[in-house]
Amino acid sequence: MKRTALMFAAIALILCGIVGGTVAWLSDTTEPVVNTFTYGDIDITLEETDDGDGDPSINEYDMVPGKTIDKDPVVTVLAESENAYVFVKIEESADFSTFMEYTVSSEWTPLDGYVGVYYLESTKSDSDVEYYVLEDNKVKVKDEVTKEMLNALTEKPTLTFTAYAVQRDSDIDAIDTPAEAWALAEANQANG
Repeated sequence: MKRTALMFAAIALILCGIVGGTVAWLSDTTEPVVNTFTYGDIDITLEETDDGDGDPSINEYDMVPGKTIDKDPVVTVLAESENAYVFVKIEESADFSTFMEYTVSSEWTPLDGYVGVYYLESTKSDSDVEYYVLEDNKVKVKDEVTKEMLNALTEKPTLTFTAYAVQRDSDIDAIDTPAEAWALAEANQANG
């Protein structure tokens, strides 16, 4: 009887080892998959060569009929910025076009329905990308400007540039066109 009990105990141990080994052999575990959600960013600058007064954001030039003036506003999309619609808004004083003329660089496209607003599509890059605003980086005083016209001025003509950028992503339902991106840029500007 002891022998039979020992034999049943041995058989039970063997069966437990086989079943236990089979269960361990049929199971598996994976390494965890970690999902980290980060954010993209868009960084732009707008710079221009200083006229010599130490403040490149305010420049003043003498108007001489027929004179070409170097003017090099450049929008820079900084490295690692996300794909973006980049805008430049060019604002002329009321009398600017009477005295001055310029051409916007061909890489900028006028935004339909918005006077003085131009855009381009920027793609994410490992380095800074520069977009010059004016063709040949020049403005010109019109040849037909006279001394009498200049003497009659009550305010000097001004030309102001402002740059904006809005993320361009086909997965974002609200931004399918440059016009929709511009609407977001304007709303963001209005909200400060």
